[in-house]
Amino acid sequence: MEFKYSMPTEIHFGEDVILKNKEVFSAIGSKALIVTGRSSAKKNGSYDDVKKALSKTGIEYVLFDEVEENPSLETIEKGSDIGKKNHVDFVIGIGGGSPMDAAKAMAVFIKNPKINKENIFRTGKLESIPMVAVPTTSGTGSEVTQYSIVTSTKEKTKKNLGQSIFPRVAFIDSRYTFNLPYDITVNTAIDAFTHLVEGYLNTNSTFMSDIYGEKGFELFKYCFEKLISKELTQEFRNKVMMASVMGGIQIAQNGTSLPHGMGYPLTYFKGLPHGLANGVLTIEYLKSFKNQTKIERMLNIMGYSHLGELEAVFNSLIDVRVDITVEEINEYSKSFFSNKSKLKNHTEEVSLEDIVRIYSKSLHKD
Repeated sequence: MEFKYSMPTEIHFGEDVILKNKEVFSAIGSKALIVTGRSSAKKNGSYDDVKKALSKTGIEYVLFDEVEENPSLETIEKGSDIGKKNHVDFVIGIGGGSPMDAAKAMAVFIKNPKINKENIFRTGKLESIPMVAVPTTSGTGSEVTQYSIVTSTKEKTKKNLGQSIFPRVAFIDSRYTFNLPYDITVNTAIDAFTHLVEGYLNTNSTFMSDIYGEKGFELFKYCFEKLISKELTQEFRNKVMMASVMGGIQIAQNGTSLPHGMGYPLTYFKGLPHGLANGVLTIEYLKSFKNQTKIERMLNIMGYSHLGELEAVFNSLIDVRVDITVEEINEYSKSFFSNKSKLKNHTEEVSLEDIVRIYSKSLHKD
C-alpha cells in the first residue's frame, strides 16, 4: 500500500467557531483583506463574526466586496490592487466558491506584484500570502483545497489558476447556510456530491482518499432524502456541510474528472450554475464506465441497488433544459478532448465519441 496525503489546512468545524477561536487570526497577520460577494456574507452573519473576531484581536482590515459568480481575472486584479495599496499581510475569503477562489488568487497576486492577468498562466510555481477561508455554502470544498478556479475572459473559459493555495485555516460553521434558498442548496449539494464521485472514481484514488469518499456517500444517503422532502433542518445543514468538506479533502488529493471539465463551457457559455453543470452530466458519466465495481460499491453505501435509483434522485432534484446545438456539443467535446491533462484522472480510456455521447445524452433528453 502506497500513497501521498497532504492536508495542511487547519479546520475548525462547529457553531461559533470564528469567535471561539479568534486568537487564530493573531498568529496569521496584522492586517487583512476581506474578500466577499456583494451581499450574502453581510446577510448570513459570517462577515459580522469575522469583523468581531478581528476587532477583539486588534487586527485591521479592508473590505473588497465585489466578487461576482465565476470571478474574472479582472476582478482579482482589482481586489489584489486594493490589498497591495493597504499593505495587507493575509486574506480572508468569505462566501461560496467564488469569493474563496478569488481570495486565493488575490493572495498570490499580492505576494507577487509583477503577476497580472496577462502572465499568470505562464509563470512557474508561486507563493502566496496566508489565506483564511469561511465557507457559506455547502458544495465547493474550496476551504480545504489548493485550487482557485477563475474565469479567463480572454480564453472564454473557467480554469484553475495553476497554483497550490491551501487556506492556512478554514472556519466552517453551517449556521451561515441556514437561510440559503432551496435551489442554491440543491445546486451546491450536487457540486459536493460530484466532488465525492469524481475523486472516488479517479486514477489517483487511494485507500486513504477513499475513506473520505465513502464517508461522504454515507452522509449523502441522508442528505438526498432530506433534499427531496425539503426538510432542510439544522442536522441536514451540518451533514451536507461535512460531506462538502470531505469531498473537498478528497479532490485536494485526487483532483476532479470528466464532469467538472466538461461542465465549464456549460457555465461559461450557457450560464448553468457550476453544481448543475456538473450534475447534469454525472449520470451519463457513471453509465459510461465499463467497470462498474466501484460504482456499485458507492451505490451500496448509499442504499441503492442500481444506478437507476440514483438517477431518479437526480431527476427529482434537478430539471435542466439547455438550448444547445449538435454543433456546440461537438465544439465543446473537441476542445475538452484536446486537453489530455483533463482526461488523465479518468480510470478508463475515453474517446471523443464517448465525450460527445455524455454531452448528448445528458442535454438532449427529449
